[in-house]
Order: sequence, then structure tokens, then C-alpha cells
Amino acid sequence: MITVIIAGGSGTRLWPLSTPKYPKHLLKLTGKRTLLQTAYDRASKISETIYIVTESGHSDLVRGQLPELPDDAFLIEPGRRGTAHCIVFALDVIGRYHDHDEPIAFIHSDHHIRDVGGFARSFSTAAKESQSGNQITLIGIEPTFPSTGFGYIERDGVISADKGVFNVKSFKEKPDFETAKKYMESGNYLWNCGYFVGSVNTFLDEMKLSAPDLQKHFEKLESIAKVASKEYNDTYLSFDSQVIDIALIEKAKSLAVVAASFDWMDIGSFKDLHDVVPQDENGNYFYGENIHTIDVENVFIRNEEGDKPVAVIGLDNVVVVNTSDGILISRKDVSHRTGEVAKKLHEC
Repeated sequence: MITVIIAGGSGTRLWPLSTPKYPKHLLKLTGKRTLLQTAYDRASKISETIYIVTESGHSDLVRGQLPELPDDAFLIEPGRRGTAHCIVFALDVIGRYHDHDEPIAFIHSDHHIRDVGGFARSFSTAAKESQSGNQITLIGIEPTFPSTGFGYIERDGVISADKGVFNVKSFKEKPDFETAKKYMESGNYLWNCGYFVGSVNTFLDEMKLSAPDLQKHFEKLESIAKVASKEYNDTYLSFDSQVIDIALIEKAKSLAVVAASFDWMDIGSFKDLHDVVPQDENGNYFYGENIHTIDVENVFIRNEEGDKPVAVIGLDNVVVVNTSDGILISRKDVSHRTGEVAKKLHEC
């Protein structure tokens, strides 16, 4: 199996730690390795061949974090054209050098997973199912709470009960809270985390049926002799921006899904981040120097400028982040709105 790590991002949800110039997958947020590096560590458990897809503006930073990979392992988009074309691009390059029937696992660079063994087992199951059924196979996450922030996969029909493999009946957009509760109670839904497995031929077969525009774009790239040539880059930049879920996956005629046997988190807010970092007996997380607190509980404080003191007194359920790019102070339960501020600042 080949693994493709999608290393992109706008750098808004964890501002001011994450910025458009230095998005979150390049940061050390949960340990001594960056999110990108830990994604690579996981990928190395399921594949000997690993590719990284990233945008030209971050390519040097991404290369610098994974010096063990050869230059041809980095697939550089000349510009962002959404996850659909990012995947079309990867399929074209992989198709030039590998067997078109070899399974390809697409994963993301900014997720947090502890159970690497479970991760490897789930992807092994997905690869086998994709090959035997000649269909794109997703990996879905068993919901742990009625989230309104994730899309849902409705499963229907057991392919293999022992291995947790099901047919996919439908996709549901991010629901309201009451609908999310019904999804959880039914037991028929999984969170859609954007993981899927399929060979070049499997993807092309599905594109012919469900997304002919993506198939045409693949053929345009495939017809150009040299990847990254001016003609190739200009062609790629002529494509519109599309999300793979909407452009292909939700339209697909036949899909399977594997219920993940590992923990998973998309770190989309400081509340999420606080949940996965070490905390003291009062639920506090402190990172950096020159932090001074009195009577605080359940707070996330990170100071990236050690010469500047940060003091927090008598607060709980707050996030305080100080960097050279800005200062964020937020209630933790509304910290998911940080992206709204970051986008406004980016527009200024």
C-alpha cells in the first residue's frame, strides 16, 4: 500500500499559533514532534512508499520537517485547488511510477491519533476491502458524542461484521444538535474523517461514473509529459477548487466503510487541543516561559515570547495564547470561533 499525506491548511483555526504562513500541521502542539511528523510516523506503519502533497508556499518547510524522504516524495501543488484536485494530482504522479491496482491510503497531516496499532489495522482492512470489492473504501470514526462539527456516514448492510466493514448508504452534512443525538442513538452512523483507500484504477472507475469533470482533469494532467513543467502547472491552475467529499465521494455509486479501531481527533479548536495535552491536577496546561497564575482552573496558556510576562488571575475555562503574531484570549467553549477573527485579520 502507498500512503499520501495531505499537508495543507489555511492556518486560521488555531490563530495566533497557526497562521497562513505556518499552519498547524507544522507545529509541535501535542508533543516533541509536529503534527506532520506524527502523521508520517503513522504512515510508516502502513506503507513503505509515502508521498506528501503540499502547496508551493509551504514546500520548503514541509521538506525541512521530513529530511528522511527523497525529493520525489514531495508533490508540490503550484496553487491550492481543493482536496479533489490535490488527490487527482497525486493519482496522476503515482500512476506514472506504480502499479495502477496498488491501494493508496489518503490521510491528513493535522489529526491526533494515539493508537497507531489500531490505525494500521484499520487501513490494512480498508486496503483489502478496496481491492476485493474494487471500490473506494472509507474509514469512519465511531461517534463519542453528538458532534455538530463533523459530517456523518450512514452505514447500511454488513460486508464483514468481524472486521467492521459496511456498505455506505448515505452522507449527512454537519447536523444540528438534536439530529446529531439521533444519529448517535441509532448506532448506524460514523463520523466522516476524510480517510479513504483506493487504487488509481478504482478512483478512475468511480470518476467515470460519478465525477467526469475530475476524470477529464486527470487525463489532461496525464497527457503532459513532465510533472511540474510550466504546461503542467498552468493546466493545474486552470482547474476550479473542489472538495473531494462533494466532488466525488458523496456521489459515488458504491462505497464501503471500515469502522475505525483507533481513537481520533481533528484538532480544530483550542478546546480540542486542551483535551489532548497533559494537564495538572487543576486541569491547567502551561507552555512556555514567564507565565504567572493565581487561582486558575481548566485553562490553556501558551506563551511563545518568553521575554514578555503573561499573568492570569482568578479565571477558569479560558485560553490565553501570546505569540509574535498576536494575542488570543477566549472562553475555551467558544474558541472554535477563533477562525472568524483570523480570517478578518487576513483580509485586512
